[in-house]
Formats: sequence, C-alpha cells, structure tokens
Amino acid sequence: MDNEFEDTQAVSDMIPSNQQRKKQSFIWKVLTMGERNGRTMERGSIDSHEALSDLSIQNQGSVMSSCEAVQNFRVFAATWNVGGQCPSGNLDLSDFLQVQNEPDMYVLGFQEIVPLNAGNVLVLEDNEPAAKWLALINQSLNGPSDFTSNGLKPTASFNGSLFFQKPSLKKIKKTFKKLNGKRLKSCNCVLEMERKAAKDFCFRCQESNFNLDDSSTEEEDDNFPISVALATNQMKYSLVTCKQMVGIFVSVWMKKELIQYVGHLRICSTSRGIMGCLGNKGCISVSMSFYQTSFCFICSHLASGEKEGDELRRNLDVIEILKNTQFPKICKNQYSRMPDKILDHDRIIWFGDLNYRISLSRDDAKRLVEMKDWPSLFNKDQLKMEREAGRVFKGWKEGKIYFAPTYKYAFNSDTYYAEGVKVSKNKRRTPAWCDRILWHGRGIQQLSYVRKEFKFSDHRPVCSTFLVEVEVMFRGQKKKLSNFNFQIHDLVPTRSSYYS
Repeated sequence: MDNEFEDTQAVSDMIPSNQQRKKQSFIWKVLTMGERNGRTMERGSIDSHEALSDLSIQNQGSVMSSCEAVQNFRVFAATWNVGGQCPSGNLDLSDFLQVQNEPDMYVLGFQEIVPLNAGNVLVLEDNEPAAKWLALINQSLNGPSDFTSNGLKPTASFNGSLFFQKPSLKKIKKTFKKLNGKRLKSCNCVLEMERKAAKDFCFRCQESNFNLDDSSTEEEDDNFPISVALATNQMKYSLVTCKQMVGIFVSVWMKKELIQYVGHLRICSTSRGIMGCLGNKGCISVSMSFYQTSFCFICSHLASGEKEGDELRRNLDVIEILKNTQFPKICKNQYSRMPDKILDHDRIIWFGDLNYRISLSRDDAKRLVEMKDWPSLFNKDQLKMEREAGRVFKGWKEGKIYFAPTYKYAFNSDTYYAEGVKVSKNKRRTPAWCDRILWHGRGIQQLSYVRKEFKFSDHRPVCSTFLVEVEVMFRGQKKKLSNFNFQIHDLVPTRSSYYS
C-alpha cells in the first residue's frame, strides 16, 4: 500500500496544477517575445543552467522554436567616377566586377554618369547613360540577354553593338521585371504570422515573400525599389534596386537564390551640391534587411576642390548626410524596428568619390608617386588626417592603401593629367586618392582593397571585397527541452543595436 501511495503521489507531482500551467504559459510567452526580439539564449539553444532566484520552469518534450546562426557572405563594393563619359557597347566590365570570384552581393556606385552641366542639374535628368551602365553590368554578371522575345527591338546604333533603341532606365527596369513577373515587396512582413502573434511581439521579417499577382503603380516603382530576377536558369544575379540622382548612380545585385531573403528596401537621396540643395553633389543611400541583419550602402560624391580648407567642406557634407538621411517608414508591421538612420544599421558601407586630396605640392606628390612610396604619400592624405583628428568618419574603418592615387588621369591614358602638357594653373591637379570605400559596424572583414586599370575616365575605379556576418534565423525547428532555470532579466529584451 505504501508503495502504491508513493507511486500515486509521484504521478500527481508530475501533473502541474492550473496555477502552475498559467504561470508557465505566461513565462513562455514572454520568453518567446524576448527570443523573437533578438535575444536568444546561447544563440540557437534555449537551455540555461545559471543560478537563479525563485523563478524556475520545468518542462519536458519538444516545442517549435527559432534557431539563429551566423553565416558569412561575400559582398563586393565598387566606386567609379566615369567623368561624364557614356559607355560603349563593347565595354567589358568583367574584370572590374571580378566575376570569377562570384560574390554573393554586388554594391556598385558611379559618379558623373552624366556631365554635371546646368541642363542635367537644373532642367532634366538624363537617365539614358544609367540604363546603359545597368545593361552592361547585367551582361557581365549574367551573360547576353535575349530581349527580342520580350518585345524590345535591338539596334546597332550603340557604337556598333546591339543595344536598345534610345534606352531609358525605366524601360530597362520594366523589361527586367517582365522577364520574371515577380516583384520584391518593399515591406515583406508576413501579415498572417503577425495576426497570430502577440501584440507585443516584434516581428523580425526573416523571409521575403514573392507574390506573382502583386502589382504596383508607376508611383510605387519610383518611390520603392523593385527586385529584378531574370528568367532563365543561367542567370546568376538579380537586380535588387537601382537609383540615379543627377550624376550619381547606385545599383545592388544579389545571387538569385538569395534574393528571397532581402526585404525592407528603402532609398534616400541627399543633395549637397550648389547652395547645399542641388543634386550635382550628395549621396544615394540604400537601406535593406538581409535575413535578420540590416544593411546600409551610401554612394556619395562630395565637394570638390584642392584649395586649403576645402576638406572642411567635405567634412560638412559627411556630417549633413549622416544627419539628414532619413529612410521612410514603409513596414506594415507597427512593431518592426527597421532603422531609419544610417548609423543605426548593423552593417554599413560608404563608397564614392569623396574628393579628399593630398596635402602636398604637386611636385612632391609626383615624386612620391614615382617612387611608389605609398605610406609617405598616405600620411598626407586629407581623409586620413581628418579621421585621426576626429573631425569626420569617427568610428569608421578603411583598409590600407597599396595602390597609386586614382585621380586625375588624362582620358585614355596612364599618365596623370597635364604631365608634359602646358596648361593653366587652375587646371593642374595633384594626384589624390579621391575614390574610397569605408565601413562601419561589427561583423565586417575586408578581404581586398584594390583599384582597376580602366582608362575610360580621369578616375580609376576602386573595388573592395568584404566577408560579412549575417544573422540567419530558421523557423519551425523542433527543440528538446530539458529541465532548466533562468533569471527574470533574461526574459526582458534589452535595447541595443538593431536585431542584436
């Protein structure tokens, strides 16, 4: 009898009372909220054996939960001031884009894709060169495309090469969209899951959702970037977004199998040109989420000039861009925490013609260039000196420079401008590293920082490859739960960086 009573008592102890069940249900709800807000226990495991206060949970079995891991992706970033030159149809960008390395993402920025004259700045923006650059990039990444089957008639007027008849950026984007018929939503929150979630649950939008029936107006296409995924199986990369502001042009490409994990695409253009409000100078910033990590890419063209004090104008451009860039709130989920300022993103890459010069006379700089004494030359680099003085780009990083200054060359030449040519003093330029790539945030490792030898412009393009950590969450994985304890402060999400 005693043994029978003890067995009955043991079974009774294993069955939680209603009060205990309510307590466990509440704690599990809070725990789930904390985990989905980015606070994971031991990254992918919810087992914890820390010493606790009076709060404990005991449970056995399995639950559906989220598992978070970190994956590395290769991001290729490049900047090129093309000096207002329109590309020819036979310009091969394969070497520039380092296509043999097959990075996961391309972030490409151009400056002066059109001449910065009054017509382009004040009257009407010419987007025909942007369309040509976009087509050439696509050709290098994906190979030649058959546009005839999609209603576009090629012409041989583009310097003897097949190209669209009077191409425009909008037509190119529309054509790419028709090739697939899919559009990446600007906000990719899953509303069905949101309705099932608690009101205090911050949905972190881990998977993008394509909708074949999704349609958008022309206004939506202009305000929000669209995904361009090409139709054939041979296509490796899809266009995520592109944007032009006068002479500045940025495009983001990604391997087509990864495009589904991109979301919350937003673009902000900041003008810093004439009178501080025209688009001949300034930047285009792209914000997006990739899995659970937020990215921001800034393509800029800062104030020019190599007179003493001009570097302060460039500093002011950077400060105003960081201050005034504000991404629109497009997320349909009111609990989303997608950042709206540049520095609030997890991974940030800033690239472009920053226009910082070398504080040496032209003769002294030329002598160091001929000696290839890059360290001595770099010690007089304005951007280096301004960063070290804490006046600009505080907390940002840049790789070591082991290449010659990228500016200013004679067109179609390996010689710096005005070498051996008599020109007026106001046209002389001291060689400088105007074209730069910097980054901000944890989880970014630079693998290369080089320039490419294209004689197309008075600038040489600069490229960098990064290995970037991305937080990846896998939903719906079953996890075994053993007896475990935890402290109450582990349940409350703390405010830190986005998706930390």
